[in-house]
Amino acid sequence: MFDVILVAYDGSENSKRALDLGIDLAKKYSAKLYVIEAVDVTVFENVGILPPLSAVEDMEKKAKKDIDQAIQLASNNGVQAKGEVLEGEPSESILSYSKEVNASIIVIGSRGLSRFRKALLGSVSTRVLNESRVPVMIVK
Repeated sequence: MFDVILVAYDGSENSKRALDLGIDLAKKYSAKLYVIEAVDVTVFENVGILPPLSAVEDMEKKAKKDIDQAIQLASNNGVQAKGEVLEGEPSESILSYSKEVNASIIVIGSRGLSRFRKALLGSVSTRVLNESRVPVMIVK
């Protein structure tokens, strides 16, 4: 049923639960597991400033560390996984990567934004859910 599982990861508690579920699915279906994290420098652009190089480097280091830990957890559970740090707006990066690897499901954590903030900004998981052409599992 699921032969390529994509987990969108950011180190948050909900994404850790999404990773656990992705690992379980990969084991159950003997599927390929991909774990990605997007470094979003558009946060700075949206407020009209150039991102300080040190801030971008820190974001990239954190993402690399997150991915390394996720791959190690998968390995500890008997699942081979490939991890990658992407640069760009997270929902666009997730959707694009899912097409690139021909994902059969995307597993993503819910960030639990407040209703007001969610109404104004939306959320990564909601956009992925609405725009994906494959099933999306949102984990709380």
